[in-house]
Amino acid sequence: MGRAFEYRKAAKMKRWGQMSRIFPKLAKAITVAAKDGGAEADMNPRLRAAIQNAKAQNMPKKNIQAAIDRAIGKDAVDYTLVNYEGKGPHGVLCYLECATDNQTRTVANVKSYFNKSGGSLVSNGSLEFMFNRRSVFEFKKTDDMDLEELEFELIDAGLDEIEEIEPDEDDEGGVTTVVVYGGYTDFGTLTTALEALNIEITSSNLKRFPTSPVEYSEDQLIDIEKMLDKFDDDDDIQAFYTNIE
Repeated sequence: MGRAFEYRKAAKMKRWGQMSRIFPKLAKAITVAAKDGGAEADMNPRLRAAIQNAKAQNMPKKNIQAAIDRAIGKDAVDYTLVNYEGKGPHGVLCYLECATDNQTRTVANVKSYFNKSGGSLVSNGSLEFMFNRRSVFEFKKTDDMDLEELEFELIDAGLDEIEEIEPDEDDEGGVTTVVVYGGYTDFGTLTTALEALNIEITSSNLKRFPTSPVEYSEDQLIDIEKMLDKFDDDDDIQAFYTNIE
């Protein structure tokens, strides 16, 4: 499969081997959601989603509670949500979603990642139309789950598409994952509908998908992955998206 595959595999193994690095990002997502919509998860779908995602990564309960407390306590942290757009090596398009308590620091870091990779930031809004934003939910498929029936149940809640992903061949004892896609504005209704069906959601997010994905060569992907690693390591960058096929 070539050098690019090996590099990407090594990069992913590095990330998986440092899962604690994502705890700050998960905690920040919880804090932002609690501050924006209230600290009661039952009344705040976005907070419920952030907590679900944290639990899926085995984040300790005390860390989750501490993140909520940072939103409502006397020492509450005020994060600003800001997006950055840029072109990386070989013209790859990148959309970054950040949560920061210091915009000067964040924009300086993001600009350096692009510049050092031979790319550059572009004006906000320049790439917005190049990505579609969708609600995405993941959960384990159970033996008694009928996907056709589930699809019928979720259509009125905003379902666009449902996908079944089999475990990797080398994943012994792995389970099949069901992925549900819906519109950006249907996140809350889909969350409520899945919970009403007693489905245990393992991950739920609002993600961006490229409208015109591009296939890059193996050598190009090596350069691109080096930049994406820097995005991964920055606590202010909550999520990033590219137009890679």
